[in-house]
Amino acid sequence: MSLTSSRAILSTLGTAAAILSAACGSESADTSDIDSILEAAVERGEVPGVVAMATTSDGVIYQGAFGKRNVAADEDMTLNTIFRIASMTKAITSVAAMQLVEEGGLDLEAPVAEHIPGFADLRILEGLDEATGQPNYRPAATAVTVRHLFTHTAGFGYEFWNDRLRRATESGLVPSLFAGGDGFLNAPLVFGPGERWHYGINTDWLGRLVEELRGSALDEVFAERILLPLEMQDTRFNVPASDVERLVTIHARQADGGLVESPREPPAAVSFVSGGGGLYSTASDYVRFLRALLRGGELDGVRILEAGSIEMMGRNHIGELEAGAMRTVMPGVSNDFDFFPASVDRFGLGFLINTEPVPGGRASGSLAWAGLYNTYFWVDPAEDVAGVLLTQILPFNDGAVSELLGEFERAVYRHIDGVSR
Repeated sequence: MSLTSSRAILSTLGTAAAILSAACGSESADTSDIDSILEAAVERGEVPGVVAMATTSDGVIYQGAFGKRNVAADEDMTLNTIFRIASMTKAITSVAAMQLVEEGGLDLEAPVAEHIPGFADLRILEGLDEATGQPNYRPAATAVTVRHLFTHTAGFGYEFWNDRLRRATESGLVPSLFAGGDGFLNAPLVFGPGERWHYGINTDWLGRLVEELRGSALDEVFAERILLPLEMQDTRFNVPASDVERLVTIHARQADGGLVESPREPPAAVSFVSGGGGLYSTASDYVRFLRALLRGGELDGVRILEAGSIEMMGRNHIGELEAGAMRTVMPGVSNDFDFFPASVDRFGLGFLINTEPVPGGRASGSLAWAGLYNTYFWVDPAEDVAGVLLTQILPFNDGAVSELLGEFERAVYRHIDGVSR
C-alpha cells in the first residue's frame, strides 16, 4: 500500500478524549492541540493509527486514539486497542526483579552463576573465521552480576544490532530470536562484563532469574505481583481469542516512505515467556504502571515497590559508560537509534536516563525505554508526568514516529505549563 493510497483509506479517524488531573488545577483545560498533532500525523499518512496518553501521579491528563487499528478492515483505533509492546516488557521485568532485591532475595552484586550455573562458563564471541565460518571464542575474565543484567552491561547483544551475532544466527551457530522459543538464550557474550553498555538479551536472563528464585513462570509472577494488583487486565503474553479483534495490525515502512499492512492473524500461543519482550498491552494499562512509578511504587492503595526502590532504579548504575545509542545491522528490523544525541545518557536498573533536559519536554533524570514496533514511554519524576505513545510500525525508530513522539511530548508539557499558570 503506498503512502498516497493510504490517505484515502485513513480519512476516517478514530475519536479522541481528554481526561484531566486534579493536579493540573483545572476542570476544563483544553487538550485539542494535542489531538491536532496526533490527528495530523494520521491525515498526512505518516502513521496509520496511534494511541497516546499522559499522566501525572494524580491521574490521566490526556488520552487520544486516532486512525485505524486495521486499515484493511476499516476498524478505527480505540483507547482499548491491544499493542505488541515488545521491549516495554523490560520495565515490568525489572520491577519484578527489584521486588526480589527489596525482599533481600537478590543481591545486585552477586554473580548470576550463583543462581544459574551455566553463567560460570560464558564465553565471548570474538568473530567467525572468514574462510571456515568457525567461531573464535575467549573466556570471560569477570563474572556477570545481577547489576550487569539490569543495566545491559553484561556483554549480551541482539542479532539486529550486533554483526557478530547476526552472522552467528545466519550460520546456525545460535538460534535466532525470531525462531520462537528460548534458543536465543544460548547466544555468547560479545564483550566482557562491565566493559560497556550494549543493548541485548540481558533482561530475558533477568526474567529467568526471577523465575528461578520465585519458583514460578514469569507470567504468573507478573500477574500475581504487578499486573493484577495494578488492575492491568489487558497486559499478558497470550491474547485470548475473544480479544483478538482489538489487536492492532503491523505496518512496514517502505523505502519511499509508504506503509504496507500485514494481515491480522490470531497470534500463536507462546509457552516461553520472555522477560525482554513479548507482552501485549494497552495504553490505559501501561499508564497505570507508569503512574505507580511516579507515585513511588504505589497506586490506588496497592504498593508494588517501596519508594526507595523506585528511586534506586532511577539512579545511574553504569558510571561513566554511555548508553542509549545503537547501530543497526538489520535495517528491516531497526534503524540506528540515539534517543538523545545532545545528551550523554546513562542507565539505571531497567531504564535509560537522559542527563540533559529535552528542550520543551522532559527534565534531566527522566526514565524511558521503547518497544521494537515503535512504542515509547517516559517517566519524569521531576515534573511529575509520564507519557506513552503507541504505534505498530517496523523498522524500529521510525523517523515519522520519532518526530510524532517529540511533538506529543512537547505538547504535553505546554499543556501542563498552561494549566499550572
